[in-house]
Amino acid sequence: QVQLVESGGDLVQSGGSLRLSCAASGSIFSMHGMDWYRQAPGKQRELVASITSGGSANYVDSVKGRFTISRDNAKNRVYLQMNSLKPEDTGVYYCHAVVGLVNYWGQGTQVTVSS
Repeated sequence: QVQLVESGGDLVQSGGSLRLSCAASGSIFSMHGMDWYRQAPGKQRELVASITSGGSANYVDSVKGRFTISRDNAKNRVYLQMNSLKPEDTGVYYCHAVVGLVNYWGQGTQVTVSS
């Protein structure tokens, strides 16, 4: 069983920064890729950033150059540093992992960017 717990969401002004954190249970954390998704009101959940077990990262085009995903395997945590935030970044951000072909999701953390 894998548990994912996000934190760090907040209300921030346009141009501001936030750092999201996802705490993962389980000693196998370092063996798996991790993702951050977000869901804006009335929209489908979308993949924002991914990081492999080896630390290689990928981003959706809309956040490239502004967001950075990273991981600390010693702490079983994955982070999403978000800079130059825009109102369209508003949504609930979810941590996600696939372990043994099973999808695991956190409860989500709300990010609201005011214009």
